[in-house]
Amino acid sequence: MKMIKTLMVGATVLLATAAQSQTVDEIISKHVEAIGGKEKLSQVKSLYTENSVDVMGNSAPQKEYLVEGKGYKSELDFNGTSIVQCVNDKGAWMVNPMAGGTDAQALPDAAYKSSKPQIFLGGALIDYAAKGYKAELMGKDGGNFKIKVSGDGNETYYFIDPTSYYLTKSIIKSEVMGQTVDVTTTYSDFKKTDFGIVLPYAKNIDMGMFQLAQKTEKVEVNKAIDLKIFEIPK
Repeated sequence: MKMIKTLMVGATVLLATAAQSQTVDEIISKHVEAIGGKEKLSQVKSLYTENSVDVMGNSAPQKEYLVEGKGYKSELDFNGTSIVQCVNDKGAWMVNPMAGGTDAQALPDAAYKSSKPQIFLGGALIDYAAKGYKAELMGKDGGNFKIKVSGDGNETYYFIDPTSYYLTKSIIKSEVMGQTVDVTTTYSDFKKTDFGIVLPYAKNIDMGMFQLAQKTEKVEVNKAIDLKIFEIPK
């Protein structure tokens, strides 16, 4: 019995040492494989989702449009009021009647840079170097690998489960209602789409002042999306 316990302790130590010795690129590579693989992900040119978002106890339908490297747009219908957030490869803008305006407003450069990773599937993490970012392994946090991705004067922290290699959480500084806050997003309910990539069908977004709970109800990969929807209305 003592011998078995000794072997088990030794195996645990070896596994822990192996986990610690992994490089940031090895961890990201395993993450890529876990969510579909590099070849399959490279075939994703656009992603369209329909979601249900719980906002302060109210359910609000949301549509999200992504064209890889070109643009991301969110349309949220909150009690009959349309809230639009959009970022493309040149800038970002939003329409938020709840903030006192019904016209599209361009966002400051700092806000654009912090939101720019949204135009990529997987954000700034996947192929980070090609996108002009730098990645650094910060050890572990809560049992998850903690990776810092920096660039454009911003830092995003990604947390990856060491068993599934799914993304469990991300933290980024962003502007919310004129205030700089840490936006923490946790990911769960991972499912493989008909296309063959794995996505989190549930997200909890904590902006400090308020929280959102998002559940994905429909996914379409490579749906035809007109790039004009990412342009700021004149």
